[in-house]
Amino acid sequence: MRAATRRQPHSGRTGMRLWRACWVLAGAVALGFLVIFFAAPAANLIAKGFVDEAGNPTWQVMASTFESSRTWRIIRFTLGQAGLGTALCLLLGIPGAHLLYRVRWPGRTVARGLVSVPFVLPTVVVGVAFRTLLASNGRLGFLGLDGSWQAITAALVFFNYSVVVRTVGSTWSQLDPRRGEAAAALGASPARVFRTVTLPALGPAIASAASVVFLFCASAFGVVLVMGGTKYSTLETEIYLQTVEFLDLPTASSLAIVQLLVVALCLYLSGCAQHRMQRSLGSATPRLLPFRPRRDLGPALLTVLVAVLLLLAPVLTLVERSLRVGENWSLGNYRALGGVGDSGMIVSVWQALGNSLTTAVQATVLAVGLGVIVALLLSRRPASRWGRAGRSLADGLFMLPLGVSAVTVGFGFLITLDRPPLDLRSSPILVPIAQAMVAIPLVVRVLLPSVRGIDPRQQEAAAALGAAPWRVLGTIDLPVLGRGLGLAVGFAFSTSLGEFGATSFLSRPDHMTLPVAIGRLISQPGAQNYGMAMAASVILAAMTVIVMSVAETMRPGEVTPW
Repeated sequence: MRAATRRQPHSGRTGMRLWRACWVLAGAVALGFLVIFFAAPAANLIAKGFVDEAGNPTWQVMASTFESSRTWRIIRFTLGQAGLGTALCLLLGIPGAHLLYRVRWPGRTVARGLVSVPFVLPTVVVGVAFRTLLASNGRLGFLGLDGSWQAITAALVFFNYSVVVRTVGSTWSQLDPRRGEAAAALGASPARVFRTVTLPALGPAIASAASVVFLFCASAFGVVLVMGGTKYSTLETEIYLQTVEFLDLPTASSLAIVQLLVVALCLYLSGCAQHRMQRSLGSATPRLLPFRPRRDLGPALLTVLVAVLLLLAPVLTLVERSLRVGENWSLGNYRALGGVGDSGMIVSVWQALGNSLTTAVQATVLAVGLGVIVALLLSRRPASRWGRAGRSLADGLFMLPLGVSAVTVGFGFLITLDRPPLDLRSSPILVPIAQAMVAIPLVVRVLLPSVRGIDPRQQEAAAALGAAPWRVLGTIDLPVLGRGLGLAVGFAFSTSLGEFGATSFLSRPDHMTLPVAIGRLISQPGAQNYGMAMAASVILAAMTVIVMSVAETMRPGEVTPW
């Protein structure tokens, strides 16, 4: 009996050592992937801006880049259009947040879903849709805005309007209504209640939304490249042009460093705002207000105007043009997708769609697999101070790719993974790896709230009753984590399917993806190329919307919108 008692603690210690070794191994795999496919390319990218052609350290590369007036013009345009786009998104989105998240009216849920559609559309599709609407023969061609900076800004507002509506709206719906009711009972007018009670409470949510929208506007690639060409370059498109068109890697590296600084500042501000946003939420049960014309008619009219002119018009125009050949209604553009038109591509559009699906599946498997490991690791509750500090550091490290633009990721791959032992230039696996790196932070952000919400007393009770760590993981942690798995898969798949920035750097001509094929078609002259680009954009948009619509039905309640 005593011998059996002695063997049991020994086997328990062995099992615990094996348990910890498995966690260390899983952490090493995830961290190694981050280091090889994100940290090393980013560090190499930064270093390129501080060495000359012979590899000697110098400030000359950076200095010559910033001596150019073109560089400053691009920086001014990037920050200016991002600031204007953010301001317009807030101006239009806050009334929409009130109407869609605070007021009760028939069809509200459907309207919220429709407003969210633009955000999940691939950027290249958004660019094509606006060009179609504003072209000289488009529905709004009389405005003369085709190829203008106003058109680019409108497309950015189209893309990011739902970010403001959902971020501010979800916070608004959870505010404690008793504060406003108390102010009204003391004689404050509705306008004064909004200005002195509601607006300060919404401040962190508005700041968080503004930071995220500014980040997305400043790092927009597909929209600006399709609509602005070389006339209106931003930091993102200029990095691409300097690399692909002019082969000037040092200048591209210098611009990428500026881009990284802008992204880091936006992420820092967004993180601070989100922390304050969590503290501003009340504990009261969300309560919708009845629709009152005197209070809600203005926001309702503005939201309808935005929905019709800004959100629906480009998409409907895109669908209409995809069904027209010349002046006739026809499915000819869709039938032509079996060929290459006059684009000079070596694969058909249907083959590009097959490549996109294959690549998206590979990237999703990679992103979800690593995202599950990272989410479980970050959900641990270390007892020591050093352990908690390490967990916080790892949390920040794995979120970094969320803010770094896809163009920067693709550029980093191009200049880093081109020599032994990791010479992947000719490997088709490079594209899914880049897409997975873009998707991993989204997967972690979806899965982590669920698994962090597990009551530790539940795990402690299971362990006290003799359950091994493996059994606790399998019966408590994994079922909870699985609640967000459908949404995580949807995010990863749709992100990979529509990814254009990194893929445009890395995809090979014989393995072109659908977004890259659309970009190629729209950049070539000819009515057939244009019609095929319309049809391909409709197909890509429809697939993305379907995937995200299904995934949204599996969103756990504890996962916030962004």
